Amino acid sequence: MAIEVRIPTILRTYTGGAKAVEGTGTTLSELFADLETRHAGIRERLIDPAKGDELRRFVNVYLNDEDVRFLDGISTEVADGDSVTILPAVAGGAHGTIAV
Repeated sequence: MAIEVRIPTILRTYTGGAKAVEGTGTTLSELFADLETRHAGIRERLIDPAKGDELRRFVNVYLNDEDVRFLDGISTEVADGDSVTILPAVAGGAHGTIAV
């Protein structure tokens, strides 16, 4: 059994269009390194080497629906059968009031 990783649309160019891929590892860091072996370039989009290999600021990662930033970040332990969801942070909106 492996770990399922759900891929957002913006990163599917690295997975050949796949919405979900499988990987292995005991931590998120190992999982992302494993994904990199089959989906070159994806790790760079998730991890910021300038910040000590932490998650990039605008990338949210959930382990079984829990935000890993409130767990152990990139060092969060994972196990076979877990589900990891990668979501790009979304920001923006209109300035001012909304007319109703």
